[in-house]
Amino acid sequence: MEEEFKDIKEPEENSENSTEQIVTRVKLPRGKEVIGIIESRLGGNRMNVDCLDGKARNCRVPGRLRRKLWLRPNDIVIVLPWELDNTKGDLLFKYRPAQIAWLKQHGHLQKEQTEF
Repeated sequence: MEEEFKDIKEPEENSENSTEQIVTRVKLPRGKEVIGIIESRLGGNRMNVDCLDGKARNCRVPGRLRRKLWLRPNDIVIVLPWELDNTKGDLLFKYRPAQIAWLKQHGHLQKEQTEF
């Protein structure tokens, strides 16, 4: 019986020669979606978002996400611009700190800009 399971290797703990990479799966914008940074909350489910395409948009949180997304200024989010009015959009996803670090490392998110 033991010979059948011989091919399965258990991960070695405390081995110096093991090079393990941590794989982080990060959702990237698709199609017309853009990455943005929340500037301010306007009340209700609306907020001002500065998008990486250079436009400031008045965005809303769709009803299905209102209680799931907890949003504050300086959070990084994915915005889907409206088809008819490009100055407005919907917030689809909020990035977590580990995902933000991955985006910065891989060049999807610009480094923090200094004021003045």
